[in-house]
Amino acid sequence: MSVRIAGTASYLPRHRMTATEISALSGIPEDVIVERFGLSGKHIAPPGEHVTDMAAKAGAQVLAETGTDPADVDAVVYFGSTWKDHAVWQAAPRIAHLLGTHRAFALELDYVSCGTPVAFRVCRDLMVAEPHLRRVLAVAASRESYLLDYTNNRSRFAFNFGDGAAAALLTRDGGVAELLESEMITDGSFSHQVRVPAGGSVEPASEHTVRNGRHLIDVSDPASMKEGLDRVSLPNFVRVAEGALKRSGLGLHDVAQLCVLHMKRSMHDGLLAALGLPADRALYLDDTGHMSGVDPLLALDRAARTGRLNPDDIVLLLAAGTGYTWAATALRWNRRGPVGVNR
Repeated sequence: MSVRIAGTASYLPRHRMTATEISALSGIPEDVIVERFGLSGKHIAPPGEHVTDMAAKAGAQVLAETGTDPADVDAVVYFGSTWKDHAVWQAAPRIAHLLGTHRAFALELDYVSCGTPVAFRVCRDLMVAEPHLRRVLAVAASRESYLLDYTNNRSRFAFNFGDGAAAALLTRDGGVAELLESEMITDGSFSHQVRVPAGGSVEPASEHTVRNGRHLIDVSDPASMKEGLDRVSLPNFVRVAEGALKRSGLGLHDVAQLCVLHMKRSMHDGLLAALGLPADRALYLDDTGHMSGVDPLLALDRAARTGRLNPDDIVLLLAAGTGYTWAATALRWNRRGPVGVNR
């Protein structure tokens, strides 16, 4: 039983923060932001626009472009940032309400930056296990630019965090692509490295935590994290990529397009070399930065809309998220023409 992508969509807030502005706030030279961070700028949501609003906008677009009645959606799955409108709160039910998908149940996946391939794996398995599910809407958004303290050099790896959303409608018939297999690796030894220190049961939020910036992203030991990730990250990216492809009866030589999360330029180039892929087979999101679980789906939407994909192309969605989990999903593109039209 196959599961297909009927269409994809993405949403980016209008306001952009430039590399010049990031440089002024952080004290990092602009050429370093552009060349080493791989960031020309990023989109920033206005204060009143939250992850549910952005996810609903992307979701509404894909429903409209595929000609899907919201009442025909069976499930709404949110897989975006875990920093949402409220604490100890699910975003998926509100997104479903905003979209008018009143018959759908809501499901929430807390998988941070590895969200896209993980969500596709979960949604595909869910639809295979429950044949009565015909249409599943997967949505993600991130607003983590608001969690940054540009004066905290320990968290500089996160200075590329921007805001935006993406969505995909999964179906059983037609569509623009077929979802294939996935692979994941988790290394929990990194679980305490990146976090917002205050706000959980270990350190409840208070006026003291806000005054001292404990409610913003921090890295406990940047040198240790870098040393550890430098040792395992590239091998784990390759392992999950090869694993997803092998499960699909494919290999790295079959990949026509890589849709990967935003990372610093040297890491991106090193990943392409490790996978044996030329630069023109991967989109680099230097104009958006990193948006938690959104990136690979945004890249897929861009690749489709700009005509980069041809029938039978194998697309690899690849990501990693703090915690630390590496994940990959493969898909086979089915058609020419713009994405989002269900025929």
